[in-house]
Amino acid sequence: MPDTLSKLFTDAELAQIREEAAIYMCACPAQVADALSNLRQLHAYQRNCMRTGSLMLGVHDRIATATELAHQEMEACLEDVLNMEQWDRATLTMPAGLRKKRDDLIASGD
Repeated sequence: MPDTLSKLFTDAELAQIREEAAIYMCACPAQVADALSNLRQLHAYQRNCMRTGSLMLGVHDRIATATELAHQEMEACLEDVLNMEQWDRATLTMPAGLRKKRDDLIASGD
């Protein structure tokens, strides 16, 4: 089992997605980015428990393995969401169309 997770998105990229989504009030990509950050923290915690010689290595290994699978699936999900919403992958910015929808919603008062 690897000590670190394979990552499609860096921690800085997840932070950028959260920030961009917050600016334009589009919570879904931000929630997925938050879930990924939490999974990374959980995995690091489990790996640390395993390195320090916990008596319950099997428990920590099981949690770490499940976390790796969940992380892989959530990264694929975030990749799909960004593609479906047509985010700019180089800058991790939302497309103008999504920003306009947000502005129109605010203007309409709904």
